[in-house]
Amino acid sequence: MIRSFIFSEGRLVGRDLEIEALRLVRADKGLVLWVDLENPTDEEIKTVLEGVFQFHPLAIEDCVTPSSLPKVEDYEEYLFMVMHAVDFTRIEKFNTAELNLFLGKDYLVSFHRSPLKSVGALVDRSIKATGIVARGPDRLAHYLLDALVDLYKPVMDELRGELEEIEESVLAEGTPHLTADLIAVRSEINHLRQIVRPQRDVINKLAHGDSKLIRAVMLPYYRDLRDNLVRIDEAAASYADQLLISFDLYLSKSGFQANEGIKALTALTAITLPAMLVGTWYGMNFANMPELDARYGYPVLIGFTLVATGLMAWWCKKRRWI
Repeated sequence: MIRSFIFSEGRLVGRDLEIEALRLVRADKGLVLWVDLENPTDEEIKTVLEGVFQFHPLAIEDCVTPSSLPKVEDYEEYLFMVMHAVDFTRIEKFNTAELNLFLGKDYLVSFHRSPLKSVGALVDRSIKATGIVARGPDRLAHYLLDALVDLYKPVMDELRGELEEIEESVLAEGTPHLTADLIAVRSEINHLRQIVRPQRDVINKLAHGDSKLIRAVMLPYYRDLRDNLVRIDEAAASYADQLLISFDLYLSKSGFQANEGIKALTALTAITLPAMLVGTWYGMNFANMPELDARYGYPVLIGFTLVATGLMAWWCKKRRWI
């Protein structure tokens, strides 16, 4: 699907033009063009990226090929960015969806395979606004990136809630699925950190003012984006440390419970040791065992066994094994 928006003096003056009309708009230097490609066909990719904008083949290849890491590349006349937005279509775990941006002097091209809330928010803002929306493509890019970063906050709140539940489960009894939960949350946090840190570096490059495509008036806005990503990265690092502490506590608790079980088995073995010793000794049935003929041998051995068992039980209790 191809959506296009044309801005003049910051106001929306047209949308969803035909391909030939887009070429004419590209030739008009007084207009700002935003083209959004959502899950486009191969023909649409070739028509827009190659035909209308004539992007570099390597940039197009990076755009259509999924990338696990965000990045920014300067092609002099435009910037190519790979960013990752939260994918809310899979609510069972933290996932991201790729968002590719081509930022030029008077145009912005966004490319994504799945629907994104950040793009939808900018579409609604552009359509419903009665005043100025954006005077430059760098402002449009900032709107997209700002919404993209803001949507990480619900994910952070959810991860914090999961960590709190894990901490409660570590101290509770009967948590058979805790190990799986710990591994799942650790995977989500690692994924978050692997995505946020490179995105912070991308925004940091834009905020430094090294590119002529980012106007000086927009630099404070991009610095604010960078600061938000830094806070998210620091929070993710603290979550990782908190999860590690919970995992260590869980291992300590498991070790303690295992030791308690070993103590109980040891105590049981010690208590039954006298009876086993007597029974084993006199179960040999040798003919020449004088004590077998003793008149009071049986009650004496019973008494010895009971006394020895009692002493063993007292000793185990004193050592707090039982």
